[in-house]
Amino acid sequence: MKAEGLRNPFNLLVIVASLGYFVDIYDLILFNVIKKESLEALGLGGAGYEQNEIFLFNCQMAGMLAGGILWGVLGDRKGRLSVLFGSIILYSAANIFNAFVTGMGEYAVVRFLAGLGLAGELGAGITLVVETMDKERRGYGTMVIVTFGALGAVFASLVAREGMAFASFAHGITGLQFSGWQMAYIVGGLLGLVLLILRIGTIESGMFNRIRETTVLKGKFFSLFANRKIFLKYLSCIAIGLPIWYIIGILIALCVGLSSEMGIEGVVTGTAIMYAYIGLSAGDLLSGLLSQWFRSRKKVVIGYITASMILVLVFLFPLSRSLTWFYILCFLLGTATGYWALFVTIAAEQFGTNIRSTVTTTVPNFVRGAVVPVTLLYKSLHTVFADGGQAKIFSALIVGIICSALALAGILSVKESFSKDLNYIEEC
Repeated sequence: MKAEGLRNPFNLLVIVASLGYFVDIYDLILFNVIKKESLEALGLGGAGYEQNEIFLFNCQMAGMLAGGILWGVLGDRKGRLSVLFGSIILYSAANIFNAFVTGMGEYAVVRFLAGLGLAGELGAGITLVVETMDKERRGYGTMVIVTFGALGAVFASLVAREGMAFASFAHGITGLQFSGWQMAYIVGGLLGLVLLILRIGTIESGMFNRIRETTVLKGKFFSLFANRKIFLKYLSCIAIGLPIWYIIGILIALCVGLSSEMGIEGVVTGTAIMYAYIGLSAGDLLSGLLSQWFRSRKKVVIGYITASMILVLVFLFPLSRSLTWFYILCFLLGTATGYWALFVTIAAEQFGTNIRSTVTTTVPNFVRGAVVPVTLLYKSLHTVFADGGQAKIFSALIVGIICSALALAGILSVKESFSKDLNYIEEC
């Protein structure tokens, strides 16, 4: 297989990267799906449940922020493939160990390590694909990765729901008895280890190989902040993705509290996540095809951001209070956030080979990490609207407007990168 100019979007590299992102999303979403069951089993539910779930989620996000920098820099200095292997080993081991934690301290450490490992998968995979595929068709490659990968969240919801069935199957083979939440973590870890075997035979980026032994500065993270033009371009790339994790991290992950203010009963977070990610997968497929059709990343992303804001209004102020309509809106919101592949591809295409991995790995992880301050802003606004009876709804609306405005400003400020030649060095 040639190292560059690949035209087939279903080549081995794309397939393996797709499977990798599938496991990445599975593990990323899993905690939100089984957190209640696992914390109650460890005696960490009850009155302190909300505080414990937020703390553990923040540990995972802190790991992803640190991992984004670590793996991004290593990807530019040591190679994209080394990051893929290292990150898979770490998050696979962390999720297996997560099944055997006995208290809050152990749980927090393992979620941090899992986040640290998960941070490297997507950025390294996307960087490899955009550097090895034909410049006219690389959008198809990233589209396949994210479209298939997003279904990992759906699988996480199914495994969590049928955890005891998986546990019974494992008991029949090993004689060991696990609970449903433990089995869900073990499945994630084993999937990663199987993926590690599939990585054998994948190729390193030819663009990276050409600068590997040169004196060009590679993976210099702080160079992103030293030059005003580069810094603003970097911030713009991060801003573009904010509505995606606003919708996933606020509207979907915290949907039970929002739905109660809407007068909708019976909402289950895991089910909402499943429908949202089915929509996200469909949205990524469509956005990738539209990008190739219009030969533009920017036009499609602007359309998606606009559509997402309209759907946020429909979601927060629904015409129907039926549970079915609520889940349909979760699917539609997921579809409107389905420009994740384009967002990460745009980031990869904006920078030179010597810092491309650093950018492509840190940008999506900083967007994921932004869910922490976004959530804090959402919570703090509750007091502002406390007297109206719909504090959560109006808080979510204000946060959504801010995130969408920043995203529009970001996408309008970057240059169109469709079919751009990426074989160049960034002068830092």
